[in-house]
Amino acid sequence: MAAVQVSEAEKVYIMHGIRDDLRLDGRGCEDYRHIEIETDVVSNTDGSAKISLGHTDVLVGIKAEIGKPKPMVPDEGYLEFFVDCSANATPEFEGRGGEELGVELSNTLYKVFNNRHSVDLRSLCICPGENCWVLYVDVLLLQCDGNLFDAISIAIKAALFNTRIPKVHISEDEEGVKEIELSDDPYDCMRLNVENVPCIVSLCKIGHRHVVDATLQEKACSVASLLISVTHRGTVTCVRKRGGGSLDPESIFEMTEAGKRVGKALHAPLMELLQKEESLGKKRQKVGFLG
Repeated sequence: MAAVQVSEAEKVYIMHGIRDDLRLDGRGCEDYRHIEIETDVVSNTDGSAKISLGHTDVLVGIKAEIGKPKPMVPDEGYLEFFVDCSANATPEFEGRGGEELGVELSNTLYKVFNNRHSVDLRSLCICPGENCWVLYVDVLLLQCDGNLFDAISIAIKAALFNTRIPKVHISEDEEGVKEIELSDDPYDCMRLNVENVPCIVSLCKIGHRHVVDATLQEKACSVASLLISVTHRGTVTCVRKRGGGSLDPESIFEMTEAGKRVGKALHAPLMELLQKEESLGKKRQKVGFLG
């Protein structure tokens, strides 16, 4: 994806501000913009969430379907990711740009979320070696104003929290043929434990410092960034470098420590908001946290 162009004067101004822990919008280096979340927004899904992070808008829908377990892990279900980088979100998504970013996002999401340390994949098993639940996670980028990875990861955690999977009843006829029946009672469902589901914290190196939740202008001043997925306990589960520039070992250490600190602090208000919103039922309104 092509970067936003900034003049040399703008670049110097941004870098000087960041050096003094002051960004163009008044935030400190480790502050997020305001985040708004809505869950249960897409009617034909088993779970969904929409997030606004600054002017970045992401919609996630999750559909649970019965499939066959993977041979290596016969007692687990799994997640599949599809990312649609809408050309309406930004002209830079037109053609190959959006396609390539979509593949990169899908691969990263697969690494971060599709493992038993993030989601209890065994709870998605129906009959070992025969049937399991497959969660198809569709991500639609509606508007892009930087920091897509963090916004998508928060939206996925919110959508997983909102997901209801029908309870399965298995019966066997005289010949031993199994028949799977799904409960049609909306309250007779299984919910996922999202406690260990990580969030991604992206840190951009700008000058001698780093910032979280970079805007497109800040991103244009950065030579390299680190994506760090962090659990509610501050455990790092995945690290990826982006950008053509290099990062020295000291910078990587400092950015990782900052990512752990910021990521750990992100989970509690997120879960509090999701639980509060759910408790309001149909009376709920769109609310935000951070920023």
